[in-house]
Amino acid sequence: MAEEDYGSFVDWNQMGDLAKSSGPTKVDCKDLKEFKQMARQGYWAKNHNLRAQVYQQLIKNIPCRTVTPDAEVYRDLMGNAATKKPSSHIPLPEFVDGSPLPQYCLKAEAVASAHQIINCIAGQFPDISHCPSLPAVTSLLLHFSIDEAQCFEHVSRILACNEPGKRLLDQTFLAHESSCMTFGDLANKYCEAAHKLIVATAQDVLEVYSDWQRWVLGDLPFSHMVRVLDVYLVEGYKVLFRVAIALLKFYRKHKAGAQGGPGNQQQDSGKVRADIQAFITGIASTVTPDKLLEKAFSIRMFSRKEITLLQLTNEKSLQQKGITVKQKRRNVQLALNPDTFSSEIVSAKEMRDIWSWIPERFALCQPQLLFTTSTHGCSLNRFYSHCEGYEPTLLIIRTTDGDVCGAFLSTDWEERKRGGNKLSFFGTGECFVFRLKPEMERYEWVVISHPELASSIKTEGQEDTASSEGQNSDNNGLQQPERPAGDLSPFLSARHFNLNSRNTSMFMAGNFDSIIVGGGDGNALYIDSELNHGRAGSCATFDNPPLCAESFQVSLLEVWGFQDAMAA
Repeated sequence: MAEEDYGSFVDWNQMGDLAKSSGPTKVDCKDLKEFKQMARQGYWAKNHNLRAQVYQQLIKNIPCRTVTPDAEVYRDLMGNAATKKPSSHIPLPEFVDGSPLPQYCLKAEAVASAHQIINCIAGQFPDISHCPSLPAVTSLLLHFSIDEAQCFEHVSRILACNEPGKRLLDQTFLAHESSCMTFGDLANKYCEAAHKLIVATAQDVLEVYSDWQRWVLGDLPFSHMVRVLDVYLVEGYKVLFRVAIALLKFYRKHKAGAQGGPGNQQQDSGKVRADIQAFITGIASTVTPDKLLEKAFSIRMFSRKEITLLQLTNEKSLQQKGITVKQKRRNVQLALNPDTFSSEIVSAKEMRDIWSWIPERFALCQPQLLFTTSTHGCSLNRFYSHCEGYEPTLLIIRTTDGDVCGAFLSTDWEERKRGGNKLSFFGTGECFVFRLKPEMERYEWVVISHPELASSIKTEGQEDTASSEGQNSDNNGLQQPERPAGDLSPFLSARHFNLNSRNTSMFMAGNFDSIIVGGGDGNALYIDSELNHGRAGSCATFDNPPLCAESFQVSLLEVWGFQDAMAA
């Protein structure tokens, strides 16, 4: 097949040295191990036509679902492409999550073709819910396709891959988010110095690592990315992790050279993300494609099995919290009926403000008053009897000084009984504390913004006991689950599930003589058994200042549940 057939979408003026075809004209190899080496060494890297033929064969050999759309499906759906001029004004599907289409030396009209292909894929793959890497992959494969239909078929086969234990592209938010957490695990283990730099400079480490796939599929220059694609189509998903780790290593070296040593001034995570993106975009000036791949494959003991185990662990932690789709925060207005809503502490407007903070899956629920000291009296036993069986709950307190504060509590108070007579902490990272008066402020779990604070190391002799009056606060950590030797502890998964780590996951506790919210070097809220006297302070779990006076009298206390509006 003529070379120009494969280059019809390419702007050859932008291709530089890659526009010159040289080297071998065919690949005669059937041994997989040898073929891997050829891919890594760039055997077909200097011949556009040969590379296109190799890609076609590799993609043709991907095991796919029985019904996988092919080129003929595209032609039937789109008609004769020669009579239809595609438009780049067609918006990309929502599942690409705003990822732009990298031009990768394509002609302007080819960018429009890529938009058309992706939108056709959206119609043929209704199960895709989150795939931000799809624009980059489509743009790359268009380089090496005869026409739009062939590119559509190649992308479809990558998406439809059903080989056990093999994945090529994340297609759900669950898979994508767990891959970001997995990258955090791998960065912590395989490039500790670079990881420490990110921890020291970024306010939110997970936010920085959420870009890891875009570093490779989007930010890398075409000359580097196409070499990665050579190996990716042979070896699969793990190549993306390897290359991203290598990029992080080079970034750390770049920062060390620019500053005479790694900088440690913490700044907004967005600035760190932009700095990494700028470095990768301009990496060609300091790192060749060969050098990048050499660094990526020099990482020892880095296996597909390890990645799979980490990915499964992180996916499980997300599923346990019900986080399987992207939590897009909509402007949910709590529709309160003024005739039925009645609180002696907060107004309808203030309750709406609180509702804007709660996890989205509860935002459409209606507030249901479960307990109030003005009706049920100042008794902790009655507090428990009215609140048990409800999850989550909202605790609101007004002090005799007129301050208003409270907490969103994710877990049923009945869980306290698991600790026996000990005041034991329970709950999850969705808990938060807040104050409404004199100022309105919310304080989330500290690990959300500082995941590095979640220790994965079990402290010897650590007990699952909360601190309260008369108890030793040095023993107020939570017990770590036993792990088999060599089991990997997923870093960053603390953001999404109840990670038992000392001082930073002490959410709520209660027994016969008190209830506590927040722990570690103090409690955010402590209320005595008569629901009359309380204390407020800073605590490690929420990294909050005192929500009101450090010692206060309770004027009124209310607990609200969440009633399903559809079931009501």
